[in-house]
This record gives sequence, C-alpha cells and structure tokens, in this order.
Amino acid sequence: MINELSDRSSVTLENRRPALYDRALGGFSVLQIVAGLDPVYGGPSYSIPRLCEALAVAGADTALLSVCAAGARESDTMERGYRDRRFSWDWERVPVLRRLRHSSRLSRALNESAGQVDIVHDHGLWLLPNVFAGRAAAIARTPLVVSPRGMLSSTALNYSRVTKRVFWRLLQEPVIRKACFHATSTEERDDIRAIGLTGPVAIVRNGIDLPDPWDKTERRGDRKRILLSLGRIHPQKGLDRLLRAWSRVEAAHPDWWLRIVGPAERRHDEELRALARALGLDRISIEGPVYGDAKDAVYREANLFILPTLSESFGISIAEALAAGVPVISTRGAPWAGLETEGCGWWVENGVEPLTVALASAVALPPAVLRRMGTRGRAWMARDFSWDRVAIDMLAVYRWLACGAERPDTVRID
Repeated sequence: MINELSDRSSVTLENRRPALYDRALGGFSVLQIVAGLDPVYGGPSYSIPRLCEALAVAGADTALLSVCAAGARESDTMERGYRDRRFSWDWERVPVLRRLRHSSRLSRALNESAGQVDIVHDHGLWLLPNVFAGRAAAIARTPLVVSPRGMLSSTALNYSRVTKRVFWRLLQEPVIRKACFHATSTEERDDIRAIGLTGPVAIVRNGIDLPDPWDKTERRGDRKRILLSLGRIHPQKGLDRLLRAWSRVEAAHPDWWLRIVGPAERRHDEELRALARALGLDRISIEGPVYGDAKDAVYREANLFILPTLSESFGISIAEALAAGVPVISTRGAPWAGLETEGCGWWVENGVEPLTVALASAVALPPAVLRRMGTRGRAWMARDFSWDRVAIDMLAVYRWLACGAERPDTVRID
C-alpha cells in the first residue's frame, strides 16, 4: 500500500461509501501524477484531485504526486483520504528550462513507488514529470494509464508545434506508446488515434460537484443580466470570435453585460481589450481569475454561460455552469451535444456567425425560460456526472489492466 496514513481515514470513508461501491472494494493501489495543480491550469486542477478523492472513497489506496507551484514548499499531506505529495521545482527561475517543470525529487519518488502500486496514472503531456511517469512505470512493469487532458487536439498541437514534435519523438512518445489511454470524450479518443497511438482507450468523462441551490429569481435588484465566459483567457478559447459576435448583439439588448473572467495567458487579455475598444463595445469586462467561494458567486450571478472554444477534450467550465443552474452556449469544439438533447443550451458551429445567431436567440429569451433551461442542466449533471460513477468506471479500467478482470464497456480497442 502507498501509505499507512490511508488507514486513518478508513472509518470515515467507509461511512461515505454508497452501495454502488460494493463491487469496487478489495484493495487496490494507484499512483497519480500531474506536472502541477495551480488553479491557473484550468480544469485538471479540480478534476484530478477530485478523482483521487473519489477513488479513495471507493476503497483504492491513492497518492497524487505533482510539482509545487512557483515559490511553494514541498509538502506531504493527507487530503480527503488520498496522499498529496508535492515536490520542489528544479530550475524554477531559469527562463527556458523552468517550462519543463523538472523535479529530480519527483523523479526519484516515482522510481521508488512505481513498483509498489497496481497502476500508474499520468495526467497531461509535454512536460518532464509526464516523461518520468512513463519511464518509472516501464521499469517497474506496472500498467500505465495516460490522460492527455486535451493536449493532443489539433488546436493544442499547433501551439509551439516544432518544439512539441521534437519532444514527442525524443521523450514523450517512446514512454507512452504501450499505455492505456483515458479520454473524457469520443472526440478526445479520435485525437489519440489521429496522432498514431494504438493502445486501448477508456472513455470516462469527468465528474462534477453540485453547489448548493439558490433562488435565481431573487439574486439581483436591478435589470442587469450577465453573459459569462469563465476559464483560461487563451487564444484557443475563441474569445476574439465571441467579442465580434457580441458586437452584433450588444446594442439591441441594453440589459445584458458580457463578463470574461479567468487567468490570462500570452497577454491575450490585453489583445481582447484592444479588440473591444476597436469594436466600440460598451458593456464588457475582462477580469482576472476567481477561485473558491468567489468563483461560485460569479456563476451564481450569471444568467447565461458561453464557451466559444476552438478545441476542448471536456470543458469543465460547462459542467460547472450547468451544475450551478446556468444554461450554456458552446461551440462544437467542446463535446457537449447534450446541451441540445437535454434542453439546457445551444451547441453551435465555431465561427462568428453561428455564435451571433445563438447569442441573439438566447439573450432575447425571458428570464423564466433561461431559468427553466438551467434547472434542466443541473438535473442532468446530478444524474449523469457524479464522481461516484467516475470512480467505479476508472477502477474497472485499472482492474482490467492490472488483474486481468473483464474488459469494461468504457474501453475501446479499435
């Protein structure tokens, strides 16, 4: 087992296990690896620790290894039933080398632990911790699961394309070619196949936690209505197209305000502010990131959510908005066809014109209609996106790889 400290949480975790977990128990150990957990990295900083917690509740001895955030110290703690180990970041202040998130101490810990667990599960690509995980699993002959976390989409591959090609050929591909892959959507499965990887692919989507409900009819005293886009402010998110679409809608709907909220990358926030000025937009704000209760409050104030992304393996912000009871507009760069089939949003082609049509339709709806759509979205999240279900599905994949159990329905070998 990973750590004797796990036993200290056994009584509490046993009390939390629903009947669904009965067939998942029996002793199993998993080593999870991710290069970093800083919230600026978006969805994985939530979904990976939450997966570890769900696995722990299901009875799996789970540890999560990562590189410390900039300026942070090493730590080794128990977090909601799983062990959270964070390791020092070598070359943190060296401008080019720091991007690789090298950690010699993390590498040593992986080499020491990989042979003592049933599964090594690596999250992400293109950084040295992802290479270390693959090497350690291969040396220990422990089954390896790799979650690309959207990093193999054509849009993602186009950023730093030459560097990624070199990294792929020399470091990344050799250590993952024999892995089992975890995709959060069929679209991400297609990305894995498109790059030439032929290993099994388990399609297990992320889960989501539902915030406490609130009465949206009583949250504001004025007539201002909020269109929210929350997440990384990055060119991949299609926010420039959103601004162009908004410029065609804004004047006709003076009660609506567009808020773009999140951590900026590549100074893209400055580019968007310049574009907003050029377009003569009046009711728009481009804001910094929010976390925790402040983030919940932002969703609570929203009447409509929009993610105009070019490419997304899952799109955790869509799930967060739906869980908060907010209807969603998403482009087909995100795998959310259910927005239309569940009656809680719009799923449109990428481009200024489709976004404009969807926006014009959505903001013209009465508040009560949007609230009913949000209620349907929240019910969908509660029904199909529980972390209990995710843990059971992942454990079934792990046991198939490590113990020769029956191949789960989630696994594709085509």
